[in-house]
Amino acid sequence: MKVLVTGANGQLGMSLRPLLPSAVFTDIGELDITDLPAIRRIVEKEGIDTLVNCAGYTNVEGAEDNPDLAEKLNAEAVENLALAMKEVGGLLIHISTDYVYGGKPHHTPIPEDETPAPQGVYAQTKLHGEQAILRTGCRHVIIRTAWLYSEYGKNFVKTMLRLTAEKPSLKVVDDQRGTPTYAGDLAKVIVKVLGKTAEEGEEFSLASAHIYHYTNEGECTWYEFAKTIAEYAGHTSCDIQPCTSEEFPSKVHRPAYSVLDKSKIKSALGIEIPHWTDSLKICLKALK
Repeated sequence: MKVLVTGANGQLGMSLRPLLPSAVFTDIGELDITDLPAIRRIVEKEGIDTLVNCAGYTNVEGAEDNPDLAEKLNAEAVENLALAMKEVGGLLIHISTDYVYGGKPHHTPIPEDETPAPQGVYAQTKLHGEQAILRTGCRHVIIRTAWLYSEYGKNFVKTMLRLTAEKPSLKVVDDQRGTPTYAGDLAKVIVKVLGKTAEEGEEFSLASAHIYHYTNEGECTWYEFAKTIAEYAGHTSCDIQPCTSEEFPSKVHRPAYSVLDKSKIKSALGIEIPHWTDSLKICLKALK
């Protein structure tokens, strides 16, 4: 198995680097995933038979102002990657999002067979990317995740660490509920998927049914997440208060409840998933 990882300088790509030392890691400087001939060249040159796509346009608000760019990176580029793997009989592992469910209310963990209802450009283009993979018919595993954070790049945990250290008080939204996901944990699951597909081949990664959910266990609001970050970091002097989404006007509709049901991936891989509070402690320790 020769693996190519795209979006390798993002949170998930960086988390995969130490786990896949023999893989080829590329970001925009090394490979333009909107250029199908370029993808074909690197696949041929490196003998790639497995592609892990961590790239994408992830600026949710920015997508509303740049819909064409979001579509190009989240859908058209994904179709290119799928086509490149289809041509060599390879496997595409693609990372998608809980936002595909944001257009209708949920109150219990959402299973993979729930009909998507994307709202907003980001959500729509991410679903278009999933649909493009299914159209190509390449071997694939799609993993929907949510609330990703890590030691790398910009994310909620690092922002809260800074703000709770600098500000005497802070308001954080308390009417959006989901599950924080440590990129290091998701990276380990991707490696397990690679091992599973190596063992079982097409049985594990061919049909449209091969869409999985992965986040950490448990659930919280952004306010509860922020309070826990501050508590674990010892930033007790910052007064964190809950507020509603309406107090932070946005052009984007964010899901009020996007806890994902992970029964399927736990059964398929035979894994136990860490609780988000335990993984947060690991990340904070790494950041120190």
